Amino acid sequence: MNRIAAISVGFLACAATPLLAQSVLDPVATVEAQHNRTTRVAQQLWDWAEVGYLETRSSALLQSELASEGFRIESGVAGIPTAFVAEWGKGGPVIAILAEYDALPGINQSASASRDPIESKGAGHACGHNLFGAGSLTAAIAVKRWLESTGTRGRIRLYGTPAEEGGSGKVYMTREGLFEDVDIAIHWHADDENSAAARTSLANRSAKFRFTGFSAHAAGAPERGRSALDGAEAMNMMANMMHEHMPQDARMHYVITSGGNAPNVVPDFAEVFYYVRHPDPKGVDEIWERLENAARGAALGTGTKVAWEVIHGNNPLLVNETLARVMDAKLRQVGGVNYTEEERAWAAEIAKSLGDAAEPLENAARIEPYNKSLGYGSTDVGDVSWATPTVGLRAATWVPGTSAHSWQAVAASGNSIGFKGAQVAAKAMTLMAVELFTNPELRGAARAEFDASRGPNYQYSSLLGDRDPPLDYRE
Repeated sequence: MNRIAAISVGFLACAATPLLAQSVLDPVATVEAQHNRTTRVAQQLWDWAEVGYLETRSSALLQSELASEGFRIESGVAGIPTAFVAEWGKGGPVIAILAEYDALPGINQSASASRDPIESKGAGHACGHNLFGAGSLTAAIAVKRWLESTGTRGRIRLYGTPAEEGGSGKVYMTREGLFEDVDIAIHWHADDENSAAARTSLANRSAKFRFTGFSAHAAGAPERGRSALDGAEAMNMMANMMHEHMPQDARMHYVITSGGNAPNVVPDFAEVFYYVRHPDPKGVDEIWERLENAARGAALGTGTKVAWEVIHGNNPLLVNETLARVMDAKLRQVGGVNYTEEERAWAAEIAKSLGDAAEPLENAARIEPYNKSLGYGSTDVGDVSWATPTVGLRAATWVPGTSAHSWQAVAASGNSIGFKGAQVAAKAMTLMAVELFTNPELRGAARAEFDASRGPNYQYSSLLGDRDPPLDYRE
């Protein structure tokens, strides 16, 4: 057993000492007492369902709740109107909790257990960020009240981080140096299971490729036209061929966001939006170069022109097992999500729609085994994790077997089982924060692992370059 692992095991043993046990009781009770606040805020964010960089009301609501608790708030950080940093306390250490609140466009659903789109809504919380924001808010307030009642020195910060879904809000905040004085950052995510396993993520980059050509009558003068849509489709054909010759853990996907308006008009503009993912940022760069060449070749072959704008880019999560093992212990102390009979009946209806993917409803109450694994999603938390030691967890806010970015996830994120999951996350994060404030040895060991993982002479580099935040990317 290496030194860091040995220290981590020691921390888990220390967690049962009478003094620490006494210190973690009150904050958990505070989280339980805030259930109505968690529900109210999560429901309001779910109702609004504001997309990336346009979360004006959502951000304002979180800031208002924090201001009412005495937090000092700095709004509009990193050049992003809906980003903020809220802080309470004095001195150190500084423990950060991350909060997200952006929705996904194009997925609308009521809180019904059957498919029931809300036609008036153009977006929905299919990734549970309404729960993420509300649960993190509750945890930050609980920690603040614990610091205040115990007289413990230190600062609790809540980072309001917009546009996680393809906007990389945290990358701009990291690039601005907003995490440089943070000792430890804590995050969580909505999911269909409870886990604090050390799961990494894929690095990724996206861009909108824009083809321009010449309009003409598609029947009367086709020879005069040069179809921008042909350019986009030729690029897509070559990109699809690339799939056969990419590393197994890489991912690439796209949508055509503009392709013309009428079949009898040769379109002079087309746009296709691409994502590239790989466990290593260098792998993203290598695939990206091939994708750019495909775009150039497609334009050359179709007599069109192409330009592209990088929209976002995330580094992979740098896991910290010193912290992850302690978070796993805190989550097990809290326990999972238990359904009432009414919630179980609702969840059973959702499960029917999941087909073979459905899992036993009892899984919502269990904590998954601890391990270290590769996750195939991407998150801008990755960039934060290269700036400061970072730890997270996932809570069962959705019916077991539910995929993120689905209507079933939207429905559960606006349901009581989702709110219960947010409370589970808030309790675990609160316990973790209290441990970090009272355990300098844990903070030191986490920093030692962090420094070793980054390596000597590490210099941060973002995958989106030096561009400004794309505040209009969802407009």
